[in-house]
Amino acid sequence: MGRINPSRLKLSQLRALVAIADTGSFSEAALRIDLSQSAVSHAIATLEEELGVVLLNRGRQGAVLTPSGQQITDDARQVLQALDNICRKAEMAKGLEGGEVRIAAFRSVATHVLPEVIRQFREKYAAISISIDEKFHYQQVEEDLRQGKADVGFTYLPTHDDFESWELMRDRYIVLLPEAEDIAPEALTWETLAHYPLILGPSYDGDRQTIERHLRTHGQTISPAYAVREDSTILSMVERGLGVTIMAQLAAEPIPPNLQVLDLPIPLERIIGVVVLRKALLPPPVFAFLEILKEFWQQTSPKF
Repeated sequence: MGRINPSRLKLSQLRALVAIADTGSFSEAALRIDLSQSAVSHAIATLEEELGVVLLNRGRQGAVLTPSGQQITDDARQVLQALDNICRKAEMAKGLEGGEVRIAAFRSVATHVLPEVIRQFREKYAAISISIDEKFHYQQVEEDLRQGKADVGFTYLPTHDDFESWELMRDRYIVLLPEAEDIAPEALTWETLAHYPLILGPSYDGDRQTIERHLRTHGQTISPAYAVREDSTILSMVERGLGVTIMAQLAAEPIPPNLQVLDLPIPLERIIGVVVLRKALLPPPVFAFLEILKEFWQQTSPKF
């Protein structure tokens, strides 16, 4: 018997073999792979001839794999799976030759998280554009995803059931005071905090609403003396002794060296998550962006 020539084996033969193994019938296999029964029979006969072994026992109970047939069928499945992987990767590559990833995020994430992620993403996928829409409220982020205006969002967790999400980071809220006040950490009470003019964001800002909800929960009625939109302006006002602020640490970074940083009398944190719409059909660029984001955060999260 001559040596088997692998180049003479055909994918159609392997597909026929796997289909028969799955269905136990030549006729059912023919329906599954959209061929005539005679074509399936011919494929198996020529495959057995090329290999020089019997792959199937035919009988009234249908087609049953021989021991050799079982081993060869297992390998045939791997070959077909590898072919599917080749096609999937090629389709992915075609989808990554252009397109856009639309991101909705609040400012602190857009400032401190996204730039490095985008840099790494563009190094790998230079043809894909990125757009970022900064929001003042995390609910605006979620609404953009629902309306199809964004592909990826950064919001607070827990969120609604219509999103798939995972936790990105936890960010504590801190109290920032002028360095001259020199208050010991254990001395900061609600009463002490109420002694100072409070500088917060505008009433529609998501962080301000989170802070005020926290204060109400603990029986505090501290009213802000100033409502200021820009975080950098708030920090400058605190530096000049105009008051104190409560701010998420990520939003305050980089914290000016002449400010004192204290924890709230009762700690508060926000859980920042990445979300996509659960039922959305996301294009390949979005999946690629999410993978880069996950890799980046696994490497850097201990620093935050």
